[in-house]
Amino acid sequence: MSRVRIGVIGCGAIAQIQHLPFLSELADEFEVAAVCDVSPSAAKYAADLFHVPNSCTDYRDLLASDVDAVLLCQSDPKTDVAVAALDAGKHMFIEKPVCLSLDDVDKIISAAQKADVVAQAGYVKLYEPAFEAAVPEVRGMDDVHFVQVNHLHPDNFLHIGQFRTRRFDDVPANMGQQLADARSESIRSAIGDVAPYVERAYMTLSGSLIHDLYGLRLLFGSPSSVLHTDIWNDGKAFSTTLEYPSGFRCVASWVDLPRLWDFYETLEVYGSDKRVIVQYATGFSRGVSTLTVHEIDDAGTSLRRQPAMDWESPFRRELRHFHECIADGVECRSPVSDAREDISLIIDIAKAYIGGTVDETPR
Repeated sequence: MSRVRIGVIGCGAIAQIQHLPFLSELADEFEVAAVCDVSPSAAKYAADLFHVPNSCTDYRDLLASDVDAVLLCQSDPKTDVAVAALDAGKHMFIEKPVCLSLDDVDKIISAAQKADVVAQAGYVKLYEPAFEAAVPEVRGMDDVHFVQVNHLHPDNFLHIGQFRTRRFDDVPANMGQQLADARSESIRSAIGDVAPYVERAYMTLSGSLIHDLYGLRLLFGSPSSVLHTDIWNDGKAFSTTLEYPSGFRCVASWVDLPRLWDFYETLEVYGSDKRVIVQYATGFSRGVSTLTVHEIDDAGTSLRRQPAMDWESPFRRELRHFHECIADGVECRSPVSDAREDISLIIDIAKAYIGGTVDETPR
């Protein structure tokens, strides 16, 4: 199999801005055979814009077709659709968050193992050239003392508005409530009954800070403990402190700054004589992330390097990797099985806050 017939489920902003344009560019690797969305207008719009021959509103119709693979980027939770796709024998690329609870991820992993297909998580930061270049720099450090993650996040619509995207109001009336109820049930399964602001923070942990957490896991493995978590601003800001087996700490913060244009997300690794800093572009852009390395040479001179990065989008790179896994049997760099560790960590991060609070009033 050289050209993979793929169907896209979910035709919202990330599909319109990133996935469908790059799938169209990668015409030697993929044939987009169908798109699906619960909004008939969204499905038709995406099909017309990207010259896709088939559109539908029921994912089961897409799974019954002759596609080889599916890309899932619909609203959460995605668990039922993911399991159905795997049970149908389709290779699967699932956007983050893969799911919201250990019960759900175990269902997906089990289905993937039974189907013996490629099941890739949409962990786009792993495919960032700047992150890839940072990996050997960090692994060459023998005395990491401190790691910091800063994720200062403006409203996505500030950036989505720079692209030609469309939203439609013909989603079935009961669909939104059904999804909200399903999300709450998954969160309840993960961390119990919590106040709405804690649920809001948990969704952001799962859907946004998750990028930073899986990058940390690839660099350092899993933390030995979550020392502290705080949530404030009605669940739109939180910070957590992670301890790693060698003794260093990571402080990871996510803060909603809705009207501020500038997106700021960094991974910063500090040793006694070297620091490595990755600054990411927003996922709703075609910008280039950067790597900066500060170090001291043998003469004691402080140096600063900022290597030039490839311009290829990490979204494009991860789609090419997905194709390589299917067509050439390449080992997947971001399998859904690895996502279990990340979901377990976000549960521990949330529980560190829940266990440390006196009451459940908004903060």
